Amino acid sequence: MTGGFLRSGGRRAHQLLLHHSRPSLADALSKHSPSKPYVRSRLISSKFKESSSQFSPASPSLFSSSYSVPSASAASSFSRNGFVSWYLGMIEARPVLTKSLTAGAIFIAADVSSQMITLPPSDSLDLVRTLRMAGYGALVLGPSLHLWFNFVSRILPKRDVLTTFKKIFLGQTTYGPIMTTVFFSINAGLQGETGAEIIARLKRDLIPTCQRGLVYWPICDFITFKFIPVRLQPLVSNSFSFLWTIYITYMASLQKASVQRISTD
Repeated sequence: MTGGFLRSGGRRAHQLLLHHSRPSLADALSKHSPSKPYVRSRLISSKFKESSSQFSPASPSLFSSSYSVPSASAASSFSRNGFVSWYLGMIEARPVLTKSLTAGAIFIAADVSSQMITLPPSDSLDLVRTLRMAGYGALVLGPSLHLWFNFVSRILPKRDVLTTFKKIFLGQTTYGPIMTTVFFSINAGLQGETGAEIIARLKRDLIPTCQRGLVYWPICDFITFKFIPVRLQPLVSNSFSFLWTIYITYMASLQKASVQRISTD
């Protein structure tokens, strides 16, 4: 009895000592459980702030117009560069055809401009006249410019100032008068004029036209021969000829010259 009582009393004393020496489970939970939700909430809120700052109005987003829609200037620059590349490729692949069509298009624009300047408001455009000018530009002037510029570059290959003036002199004394004569003759023939009337027109209009050409074309030829590559010289010459074509289409549209009056003079 005494030994059992002592053993049970010792176990109870041992349990009381353990109970007071270590904290209870409730105390441990009360001390440590509040910090975990607080830390977790801080982490979640910081992550939310970082993700939301990526789409803030101050920073560029995927929905910004500057990133999703190209500007008008960039689009126009791309279109211009694309056309120039295409045109240069066509000049390399089909030089005569490309230069001929270019000359025909310039003659169409120049003749329409000439008619709008000279015709009365009540009259309408003469489309047959415009078709004649387009045919001359595409079938005669375009191929002849291609042959002429290649010929001049072969006989005078240098591009110094002296050689450039030689090219200008050669063009103003040979190519220019010949092509002006051909232009007046073809246009007059397509209008139904006889051989005598064509000669009378040439006597009346050829020399004044060539004289006016001496004022305009030497400057254009100097720029063309001095600074432009040979393959692009017909294009530049056609561009310069826009204003000139307005004038010569007007001259070609004048009334027939009187054969009797020219012959008696």
